[in-house]
Amino acid sequence: MDEEGEMREERSVGAGGQGSKRVRERRSTTAQKGGKLRIKWVKSSIGYSKRQKATIKALGLKRLGDVVEHNDTPVIRGMIYKVRHLVKVEKMEG
Repeated sequence: MDEEGEMREERSVGAGGQGSKRVRERRSTTAQKGGKLRIKWVKSSIGYSKRQKATIKALGLKRLGDVVEHNDTPVIRGMIYKVRHLVKVEKMEG
């Protein structure tokens, strides 16, 4: 899909020299409806790895109980997934 959500067709040449058609879908880097996520830090990161502590910091959370809002993107979703046991997430409208 391009920016308007259309499918894009690509040709790849294999070992036999024949081109095979392959349809590839490109995912949007922003949420479909432009949603936002509210992320709250609810459990201490003491006893967890440095990487998880760094992810909490990268999300913009400074202390336990902090709440931040981020656009709903695959990058933010991936960060949330890695620390899902330490945070609560709610989807915001608008």
